Amino acid sequence: MVKRDTYTPESLLAVAVEVFNERGYDGTSMEHLSQAAGISKSSIYHHVKGKEELLRRAISRALDGLFGILQESEACQGPAIDRLQYVVRRTAEVLMAELPYVTLLLRVRGNTDSERWAMARRREFDHAVSELLKQAAADGDLRPDVDVRLATRLLFGMINSLVEWYRPGKGGAATSDEVADAVVRTAFAGLRL
Repeated sequence: MVKRDTYTPESLLAVAVEVFNERGYDGTSMEHLSQAAGISKSSIYHHVKGKEELLRRAISRALDGLFGILQESEACQGPAIDRLQYVVRRTAEVLMAELPYVTLLLRVRGNTDSERWAMARRREFDHAVSELLKQAAADGDLRPDVDVRLATRLLFGMINSLVEWYRPGKGGAATSDEVADAVVRTAFAGLRL
């Protein structure tokens, strides 16, 4: 184990997210976290009660970013179709900005209290976006043959797939703005009238 001179709760959280994403939450022990952070287990326990608290903090960071979108003025004002387009773009942007944290969020399976809480919160976010889709359809701004439930799943499927292939700064990779633009163009070319 390599001893680090300094670390912060934030750097410890970043290490934990990396290890959770690499090994899976269930496959990660406090020993794994200690080795990856280069600190003793007792040093970790000085800051958190255990690995589930680290998981809760990590997925909270991802969820806070997503729910924060719904509070932004562009998501709250104007025609539903414009608000929906804004939320879709910002969701892609948050996913890319918080890639390791959102990756972890998308991998939780409900095995712990924190995972079940995260899954319930994800459903709340999905529901809010679905409501925007319903409103845009009611306003006559979506194609009439669009099934709102299916469209919601397809939107999130497309956005969430970014965790599998988007790697910022890798040679020739699209910028986050280019990816967000492509997500919006692709999605709304098939949805809008």
